Amino acid sequence: MAVITKALVASKANASLKFEDVYLEDLRPDEALVEIHAVGICHADISCLNGTIPVSFPCVFGHEGAGKILKIGKAVKNVIPGDKVILSYNACSNCPMCRVGHSAYCYHMLKLNFGGRRLDDSHTMQTSDGSPISGNFFGQSSFSRIAIVSKSSIVKVSPETPLQLLAPLGCGLQTGAGVIFNTLNLAQGSSVVVFGAGAVGMAAIMAARIRGAQIIIAIDIVQDRLITAQTLGATHTIEFNGSHTTLQIQRLCGGVGPACAIDTTGNITVIEEMIQCLGPKGKGVTIGAPSPGQKVKIDVFDHLTLGKQYIGCNQGDSVPQEMIPLLIENYFTGNFPVEKIVKMYNFADFESALDDMKSGRTIKPVLVWPDATHI
Repeated sequence: MAVITKALVASKANASLKFEDVYLEDLRPDEALVEIHAVGICHADISCLNGTIPVSFPCVFGHEGAGKILKIGKAVKNVIPGDKVILSYNACSNCPMCRVGHSAYCYHMLKLNFGGRRLDDSHTMQTSDGSPISGNFFGQSSFSRIAIVSKSSIVKVSPETPLQLLAPLGCGLQTGAGVIFNTLNLAQGSSVVVFGAGAVGMAAIMAARIRGAQIIIAIDIVQDRLITAQTLGATHTIEFNGSHTTLQIQRLCGGVGPACAIDTTGNITVIEEMIQCLGPKGKGVTIGAPSPGQKVKIDVFDHLTLGKQYIGCNQGDSVPQEMIPLLIENYFTGNFPVEKIVKMYNFADFESALDDMKSGRTIKPVLVWPDATHI
């Protein structure tokens, strides 16, 4: 029996999102039906909506969902109806990368997460007139009241978990924390520079403080964000101003540059500055996504003689079933205070939430269904 629900549908790139009645297809064995209570808005949603990252339309975005299990397929064993869950990215679970614990680099990652369809290209949603919708974005398409969710996207959480605050753990926050914990394995007493103090950058700053970094430098163009970064653990802040930024960073790091640097912006100019600022044996990591085909310039001689490393990172190299519980634990102990960066909006006010995120007024907007219970 088909399920009818409300969802925010994007008809084409740069089109306004609109609420529509959509029809959900029957569950497959490896899927669950989830009542969405809250969903974070991530820059990947915006980048797909504006065409920076190519996707198929019409589409239902949303990939930081959280809610309650309504129904499960026969192959879903880790949850039962009524369980609270936080949703994350999709992976096949069977390819060589998945089998060795690197599901963020699943061989089918792009198709599973940005394709908006099941691996066999079938759809999970239709419009009221029967037209297919790409409705399996990151295995969840959680800009919807009820969603069909792939089992690999599901993380069971405890009943006391505040979903309206912690929904963003599924992508942006686990990415920022994961780059510190996993990709860099940041050492106590080390130095790190975070370019971009949005939600991902703030998560990296909180994680760096948890790891005991001695120098944590936050860089942004919005002064209010730099002030917030200091409350979360940044020891220094810099307002980005091109090549002069590198000189400021190097002075703060003993004249030689930091051990680690992270770019969360996807801006090519910023990425090049990040690489330039690194000290000897320094590691620079890109976790902000530019459009496909963008390239950075590297001074190869400088890179060679200083032994620098430039690394790509997806989802913070995180396995959601491991990372999300770790971040929840740190939230409850006060070490990962996401309440300082999250602002909640009624789902009907999605346009205000998007505008506030784009303008920088809100770091991490979360859309909440007003009739959701026990969130």
